[in-house]
Amino acid sequence: MVQPASTFQTIGVDDGRPTVSEIQGADPLAQSAKKLWLNDKNPKFKPHVVKTDFYDVLEKEGFRYRSLLVLEQLQFLEKYLWPNFSDEATNFHVICIALMVNVKRRESLLNWDLFNSDPASFSELFRRILSMCIDGSISLTVRSHLTTFIVSAYQSLDNALVRKECAALVSISIWHNLSSEQARNLRLDKYPQLRKTWRASLKRYEAADEAGKAKLRFERSWLYQMVLDFISLLYKEAEDPAETQHILAYCERFIELLTDLLSQLPTRRHVNYLLQDLHVLTAIKLSPLYKNPVNGLFRDLHSLVYRFVNFSIDDHTAISLNQEDWHQVHCTVLARLQRVCIKHFKDTLTILALSNYGSISQRDELSTHLALLNDDQVRELCQQLDLRTSYPKGVTINLDREFFIEVLLSLHEKKQNYQEEAAGLTILPNEANLFDETLLRHETYDGSRPLGLPKLNLQYLTVGDFLWRSFILYRCETFFGIRSDLEEALKRLQPKLLYPSMQTNFTGFSKMALVIEKPAILEVAPPRVGGDKPAYVRAEINLDTNRLSDDVRRDWDSLRPDDVVFLLAVRGFDEADTMSSKRANATFADKYGLKALRTAEIVQILDKDGRVIRAEEQMSRLANNRKRRIHVKLDPSMYRQDEENTKNGKPDIYESINVIVRRKGRENNFKPVLESIQQLTQSDVPMPTWLQDVFLGYADPAGAHYKNIPNRPAELDFRDTFVDWTHLVESFPGRVIKPPPGAESSIQPPYIVSNIPSALPGQLKKAANAKGTKKRRREPEIEPIDDNTVDVRTYKLPNMGPYPVDKPRQNQIKFTPAQVEAIVSGTNPGLTVIIGPPGTGKTDVATQIISNLYHNFPMQRTLLIAHSNQALNQLFQKITALDIDERHLLRLGHGEEDLKSDTNYSKQGRVESFMDNRSRLLAEVDRLATCLGAPGAHGDTCETADYFNMVWIKPAWERFEQFLQSGKKSAKEIHEAYPFNHYFSNAPSEMFPASLSSEEAVEVAMGGWRHIKKIFSELEDIRPFELLRTARDRQNYLLAKEARVVAMTSTHAAMRRQEIAKLGFVYENVVMEEAAQITEIETFIPFALQNPTSEGELPLQRIILLGDHHQNSPIIQNLALRQHANLEQSLFARFVRLGVPTVALDQQGRARPCIAALYSWRYRNLGNLPLLETQSEYSTANAGFRHEYQFINVDDFKGAGETCPQSHFYQNLGEAEYAVAIYQYMRLLGYPREKITVLTTYVGQRALIKDILHRRCARNPLFGLPGGGVGTVDKYQGEQNDYVILSLVRTARPGYLRDMRRMTVALSRARLGLYVLGRRSVFESCYELSEAFSRLIASRSTKLELVVGEMWPTTRKAGEEDPKEGGQTVMMEDVAHLGQYVYEMTVTAVERWKQQGGMPAVAGVGTPGEMKMAVGGTGGGGAGGYEEGQEEEPETEPEMDAEPEAMEF
Repeated sequence: MVQPASTFQTIGVDDGRPTVSEIQGADPLAQSAKKLWLNDKNPKFKPHVVKTDFYDVLEKEGFRYRSLLVLEQLQFLEKYLWPNFSDEATNFHVICIALMVNVKRRESLLNWDLFNSDPASFSELFRRILSMCIDGSISLTVRSHLTTFIVSAYQSLDNALVRKECAALVSISIWHNLSSEQARNLRLDKYPQLRKTWRASLKRYEAADEAGKAKLRFERSWLYQMVLDFISLLYKEAEDPAETQHILAYCERFIELLTDLLSQLPTRRHVNYLLQDLHVLTAIKLSPLYKNPVNGLFRDLHSLVYRFVNFSIDDHTAISLNQEDWHQVHCTVLARLQRVCIKHFKDTLTILALSNYGSISQRDELSTHLALLNDDQVRELCQQLDLRTSYPKGVTINLDREFFIEVLLSLHEKKQNYQEEAAGLTILPNEANLFDETLLRHETYDGSRPLGLPKLNLQYLTVGDFLWRSFILYRCETFFGIRSDLEEALKRLQPKLLYPSMQTNFTGFSKMALVIEKPAILEVAPPRVGGDKPAYVRAEINLDTNRLSDDVRRDWDSLRPDDVVFLLAVRGFDEADTMSSKRANATFADKYGLKALRTAEIVQILDKDGRVIRAEEQMSRLANNRKRRIHVKLDPSMYRQDEENTKNGKPDIYESINVIVRRKGRENNFKPVLESIQQLTQSDVPMPTWLQDVFLGYADPAGAHYKNIPNRPAELDFRDTFVDWTHLVESFPGRVIKPPPGAESSIQPPYIVSNIPSALPGQLKKAANAKGTKKRRREPEIEPIDDNTVDVRTYKLPNMGPYPVDKPRQNQIKFTPAQVEAIVSGTNPGLTVIIGPPGTGKTDVATQIISNLYHNFPMQRTLLIAHSNQALNQLFQKITALDIDERHLLRLGHGEEDLKSDTNYSKQGRVESFMDNRSRLLAEVDRLATCLGAPGAHGDTCETADYFNMVWIKPAWERFEQFLQSGKKSAKEIHEAYPFNHYFSNAPSEMFPASLSSEEAVEVAMGGWRHIKKIFSELEDIRPFELLRTARDRQNYLLAKEARVVAMTSTHAAMRRQEIAKLGFVYENVVMEEAAQITEIETFIPFALQNPTSEGELPLQRIILLGDHHQNSPIIQNLALRQHANLEQSLFARFVRLGVPTVALDQQGRARPCIAALYSWRYRNLGNLPLLETQSEYSTANAGFRHEYQFINVDDFKGAGETCPQSHFYQNLGEAEYAVAIYQYMRLLGYPREKITVLTTYVGQRALIKDILHRRCARNPLFGLPGGGVGTVDKYQGEQNDYVILSLVRTARPGYLRDMRRMTVALSRARLGLYVLGRRSVFESCYELSEAFSRLIASRSTKLELVVGEMWPTTRKAGEEDPKEGGQTVMMEDVAHLGQYVYEMTVTAVERWKQQGGMPAVAGVGTPGEMKMAVGGTGGGGAGGYEEGQEEEPETEPEMDAEPEAMEF
């Protein structure tokens, strides 16, 4: 039997991660692995070896996480434990499997698909783990790990194998363990449908054989027994502190399991009632563990499970309870209490029975009433209320008066719902909430213990539940970022105390913080009606920017209104006290003397003369004007509280404020985003009916797919989607394309296509009511319709006028069948999820969907969302190239200025465009009037133009129509009668050539009329802008009424949500690019930018999500929120996990097939477009390189591999030098610099490479800087270039690159050439990367192989690795060899240019010594001002001044 560990350690403490050299070295576990499975001749499996060689070692170490990591990286689970598991496996074998699964979950590498190979064995494994969880002879340490395994299982219910094992443990049969049959009948009577389910469970038990009955009894009693054991442990008297810690760790993990069960409806439905019956919350609250002030995490976990037990939802109908419903439920409970009191305790509790609900809802008031009862009466009252008053023998718990009173109080007191809790949380930090103990616990999270945080699950209880969880987590992430920035600023400022004045002196410098004098309070507005805090508080802060550099001063001057700054009261610390134990253990706030923190919003920035400084201000005026006055708004709530504290004798905080801190713009938009989420939690914003259940994760995953939407259109005009008939036929493989009756077998585009047949509503209903299994069906069985034909008809595009601008712009892309399916799905109503692997054209698909929606539904509006400005601008630029009127396009947010277009699509630009068009169109009206001989000022205003249209234009056209209807006319007669001949005399070609037939002449005349009608139609749209006088009113009208395609980032949508909704903005369609990189809440907010209709429904008809969950997920800075709370989950990825139908684009046209093969295995059936075989650039080799892609192994350079001069700031000088040398080599061969990009996985390495490039190449015309830039892999997602040089940096361990999603991004950025620099031993041995690196290395040398005698471009064919025509292959032994080679090439190139007289000298390269300096000399390492990156978040940027050692050849 498994025994407890001999010595206690905190379970799973991460005391350092193993390096590859350690894993492959003399570690005892590694040696055992080599002997047992990491060799060619694996010995026969011996069960006892698992215990002697592995379990005993782990137990002796207290299951040290470092050792578990070693085994995980040695593929202990994949290659040894699971292949050798059977029903005869020992308990130690089972425990080791659970330990490995837990490690993979903690490392975010858990993949249950490993167990799919043997479902029967997995069922046996799961059953064994369940049995061991309730085996009291097993140590609590081991049971904690086993419980963690169960937690992982219930977080993975999307896996059918896991779901099957988990579902039986939380079925209605667990109600056999309720305290009494009466308690069960109360619930069954309340929900009659449950009685049917209960009877079915009884029948299933009676029909089973003895083995089946034993299994069912185990399943229904397992959770009950776990809870009883948990309650006993809560009250167990430990023999020593070590045992207390073991009990605490186990109880914390079990509460996490209960919370997970309660947070998803399928597991909550029957579990919650059992937990309430067992009084779990009361047992926790009265336990010694809860009362111990040291156990703050335990109390946090109790608070969390308390919220979910009492969440405002009907557990069985899944109906969300609003404030009124929630109050009615509570009143029903109180009414029953009063009835029992008046019936059975009339003498003592009459007053309670007659009291109002508001009174007895208060804990203190109710406690006063219950104090009148003696102990026996208290127990009797519980019995009369059908509450449990006893537990089975062996359960250790104090069932005394205190316990039963607490049960009664907790049941009947008024409970705060999630909306009230969210409303009570402040979104602005101060010194108390920013350094709250609960938040600080998140920073020390290492996965060994749970946290009192809600998780983002596969499913949610209600939309409100999702919003509440998101608000809590986003607030924690925001405060984490603010706290990190403030700590960084204070560290750099270095506050110290001066003696003897005891004044604070700041001896350091930070560009993000300035020392100031106390702020001056300018105005305190009286409270609004009904309020108790000032309406607003304005203050002034004086800044002296004399000591700042111009760049830093510009950063401070660029603060915009509503930007948030932080005012700090800092008291320096005594240097003599820094080494004391008290200071060493102090919190950051205490260590750096942070006494107070207040938040302020910028109103305006003034110069010393009181003039407002704007972002576009000329620097010449400000050059000698370095005094600034910042007007800010303070937080009224905190100001009122500070005033009260001052009145009570406490110091005035505002007198001691002496530092102002700012944050970077993108990071500092937290306030409006948090306000938007908080407001959403307070409102009953509905999801569209067709989407809500799919969003929550409970309905048929295909329920929102267009084929199951009953009101979809019968046919759609696909306009230029199909280039010809052959393309149309190829786009619907397996279907018969049927032209209209009487038409030829093929017709010309454009095509109107009937929708692909789908199930009718009646069939859906029939499937939903189908007999069969009693379990809830995940996917209704829909009877297929036997109709394999697609009806197609065509029409002739109308002539829109004689001018080039009248010609519609046409799509030229021949979409693949998968792309067409995505376009069809997106054009139809419903939910469309499009998976776009790299290079498969998902942006082109999105633009075509938008074009189709624009033309098919002219009254609908589309909201276009992307995570980054860069991606949004790329998509928006493609939209502007389609046949969409630019007056209907609008780009919101500050990224519009980066849009590569001559047209301004911002609100201001669109309004100006309307007014410019007004002048142009009114001039056309004047010209029309002149041509028609109409006297008067018809082109003065839109109103006069409309009058002219009514009086002159329309009558003239009506007379012409009457002429046409009077009989058949010749083309010449039509031409002569046409009233607008003179107007169209300036057309680029003759409107009515002699060759026209009469029918063609009529169509030409109609085209002219359409052109004129468009003039007056546009003027009608412009008329409101003529009437509205202020720019703001015009811009608001533009957004609310005129724009039909509105683009913004997800962040802008979150920041401006309330403002946009108030304008009455209405839209029917949402298209979201980069959806897999956007957090769930940022995905949700764009769905709620509008108010519900009078029927309570959102007008939303279509949601199109485009992304790739195999690439990077949303970036979350806080490890606890990322791993434990799953805040990095995107809605896109969750929909994929739920089984929502997706369209996977399956042909890439970006990279050479050989490069695409490095990552195509990640996708199902990802192939290559034919153009990759035909275009010469893909069939031609890379000049000077033997291979189109190659992994180059980089050994230690000057005795060092990776270095980390600052936390998470990883650098590798050898790889940086190698990358620059390859770049120089390519430039010497003639590669254009704009076609080359240098990528790396860490910003520390990016800083180092940039520094070397600036020193060696920036001022040298031979090289220059890479036109594709130097960037991190994360930032480069969505981008591409012809040639990519990639530095992986790490040489000790893979780091975050074990996440194959990042490696997929890294390998898929190059089109024609990819050269990867890294340490082979590190990445090749990594299980998750083995497939990618086996392809990358694939029988090739890991030393760079070059071809001599070639220049770019070459004629050598790709794949011809042996050069011909005198070419020679050379192999670079190391970076020094390549550096010398490039140096010699450079000298030769310079000499050749000198001889030719074209370039006498190259800047910085005059002598061989100087040349050596330029190519490989003394510049080498990160200079000041570079960004800091974390292993998981290479985007964050600090200031640093480290200078790594330079390289010399």
